[in-house]
Amino acid sequence: MKQSEDNFKILKRYLRVYIKMATNSFVVWLARRSAFIIFLIGKIVRYSFYFGFLIFLVKSTNGFAGYTGNQILFFTATYVLIDTLAQFLFRSVYSFRQLVVSGDLDLVLVKPINPLFRSLFGGADPVDLITLPAIIFVVVYIGSLLSPTLLHTTYYILLVINGLVISASFHIAVLSLGIITMEIDHTVMIYRDLVSMGRLPIDIYKEPFKSLLTFIVPVGVMVTIPAKALIGLVGPVGVVSSLIFGLALLFFSIKFWHYALKKYTSASS
Repeated sequence: MKQSEDNFKILKRYLRVYIKMATNSFVVWLARRSAFIIFLIGKIVRYSFYFGFLIFLVKSTNGFAGYTGNQILFFTATYVLIDTLAQFLFRSVYSFRQLVVSGDLDLVLVKPINPLFRSLFGGADPVDLITLPAIIFVVVYIGSLLSPTLLHTTYYILLVINGLVISASFHIAVLSLGIITMEIDHTVMIYRDLVSMGRLPIDIYKEPFKSLLTFIVPVGVMVTIPAKALIGLVGPVGVVSSLIFGLALLFFSIKFWHYALKKYTSASS
């Protein structure tokens, strides 16, 4: 009982810290009002082109790769949802290199907060937060057109969460590489380029590229399988296997983080 109370207190403490960090990040963004508006307009235009192009494509071809037009749109909506949630939650990864180069990572390591938590969740993006309600609406609307059962909807929600776990694992790996090599920008952009291939079902890719995106760079598990689950193309075994894979990837990425910290040479040494 006492252990549960202690865990709850720790959770509340970290939640307060996260809210404080997110608020500070929002204040910084809002202080640069012109840049904030430009980024917001750019994101809206980007998503409009995503769906505009796909609507034109599926209407012209009546779907492809064995999927209907609405199913193809749902794959893209799922990709946008997971990608936007990941960008909102893990935006501070993009500024992590400066902490390492300047030596400010020393200050993060000595604070009574888990340094991985601070490095991963330290800079929420208000632009993504503003666009999330509209994205969720699109996902719910297109998903409802596919007439999913309650079970398939539950599978979908679980696998979207699993997609975020996989995304977190990638970002932790990027942080770890940033400590070892002091290189973040190119690594994170490679990650984004690979994940963007999940805008469409990975079934459209030929072997061995399809297997690469499923087992080596698990874009399929992260983005495609959740959408397939709602459509009814993934059974309980596939769902459980995906969840185990996501947790295993998170476990090994955290191990890599601890290894990277051992290799870190602080600014004071």
